[in-house]
Amino acid sequence: EDIPEIARIVAVADAYDTMTSNRSYRKAIPQHMAREELVKGIETQFDPVFAKAMIHLLDLDTEYQMREMETNGNLSPATSLRCETIYRECTEGIPVTPRMTLVRLFVQPDKDCPGGMPTLLLFDALDGRVHPGEENNKDLLYYEYARIRLDGQVEGRGVRKVETRVREREPGAVEPGSRSPRRGKPYDILAVRTKDHAMVRIVDDKQTIEVILALPDSSRYVYVSVTGENCTVNDIHVEHDENPVDMDYIPRIAEEISFIRGCPQGDVPNIQIDNWRSEATNGIPIQDGLTLTFHTMSLPTARLVWHCPFISVFSSSDGQVNGANFREFILLRLDGENWESDNYVENQVTVNRAADFAGWNAWKEKNRQGMDCTAVIKRQENRITMQTENLGIAIHSVTTIRDDVKDVYVALTGDQCAITNIRVMRGE
Repeated sequence: EDIPEIARIVAVADAYDTMTSNRSYRKAIPQHMAREELVKGIETQFDPVFAKAMIHLLDLDTEYQMREMETNGNLSPATSLRCETIYRECTEGIPVTPRMTLVRLFVQPDKDCPGGMPTLLLFDALDGRVHPGEENNKDLLYYEYARIRLDGQVEGRGVRKVETRVREREPGAVEPGSRSPRRGKPYDILAVRTKDHAMVRIVDDKQTIEVILALPDSSRYVYVSVTGENCTVNDIHVEHDENPVDMDYIPRIAEEISFIRGCPQGDVPNIQIDNWRSEATNGIPIQDGLTLTFHTMSLPTARLVWHCPFISVFSSSDGQVNGANFREFILLRLDGENWESDNYVENQVTVNRAADFAGWNAWKEKNRQGMDCTAVIKRQENRITMQTENLGIAIHSVTTIRDDVKDVYVALTGDQCAITNIRVMRGE
């Protein structure tokens, strides 16, 4: 408080700008890593009010616009590519999600190499970009799943299993964009992902090639980038469907990956949370006194401090997270972060680091190994208190709801963690 307010604001903004800008001695670090450093520095390096405001801005920046843009390198936002060798020119990563993605393009092989062909790179990286040879870079976490040539040749590099199915195009089937001497041969590429499976469908004027990939996990992202060799790729156009496909849309070719199968189960079913709040327990009514105990373990892909359980306090007509008339009063993460998403609530949250807090790297490692947690929750009319301490992070919150709410619930959710043996104890 002795530091002028403007200096406390500038300290946060300057730190973020430094981390996300290119320097002579290093490239900009991905936004996820910058966010983690801000979380780690709350109340030590950064004013918690302004650090939290900055983190909130980052969470709203889902397209990662708050960064220094690349001006060179092998990554191209252009709609056309001149490909000599794989990786030399690549498009930026196109997200593959449960919403079907269409990539339409035209291919001109080099005149002296009629076999020239584009290749699709399926990968993950914190910045959604191709980084060949940087698989061990901890700041980027580049991971390559497969290379798929548009003629159907597949090289699985980081998947559990691949199946390729080829069928001739049926008479009267809708053709991809029309061929022209200037643009070349047209292709439609359809890509979709459900949990730990992805599918790429390549359609030309003669056949459809369907490639199904069993991914190594359900937590990493999947991007597709267009590259190739001895060809020119023209008029790349991308569209995304508005609605997701059914979860069983992709035929399963390998067993579903589970970190909760065979684990002890308490009063509430175990949950595996592969991505940000992808699963949640049923709502548990908060009455005068409630104690939750559970075991949590970060998934093998977890890499950031907020890859941990979250506690949601909410109301809804059916007692379910995101149910009818859902109102969330506070989302409390075990790393100490907290957000409120209701205008009629006031939250006071105190986060202290106890003497046994061994640092954030140790905290993340203990989460990977697994730990037992206890959360004590009490309600007195419209006032709800929560208290929990885990690995030296002690959290105490007071939530005051300003309007009348009859039923208030608590649920466990999180990001990249498995929560098991959940037990509910009533009373003081």
